Amino acid sequence: MEHAHDDGRPAGTRMPQPRAGAPVTLRYWAGARSATGVDSDALHGCATVADALAEATRLHPGLAPVAAVSSLLLDGRPAGGDTALPPGSVLEVLPPFAGG
Repeated sequence: MEHAHDDGRPAGTRMPQPRAGAPVTLRYWAGARSATGVDSDALHGCATVADALAEATRLHPGLAPVAAVSSLLLDGRPAGGDTALPPGSVLEVLPPFAGG
């Protein structure tokens, strides 16, 4: 019987390894997309989530108030400012959504 990994992948499969020197991709959703005017940015030289957000707000000053209240997902998992950013990873900026 084949077992699955903790993340649900079938046994025998491997996660793709980030490429050294690859940029970190920031994806912007909803209000973050409106604040930046773009869907995403590719950033180099950011060691942590906080570094990436600082660079993104330097590029898009209107992002600062949105980023301050947004949830952050790094490769699909919640992340904080001190979370390390491996090359090739994806950081998503998700502002609070209104619902009803």
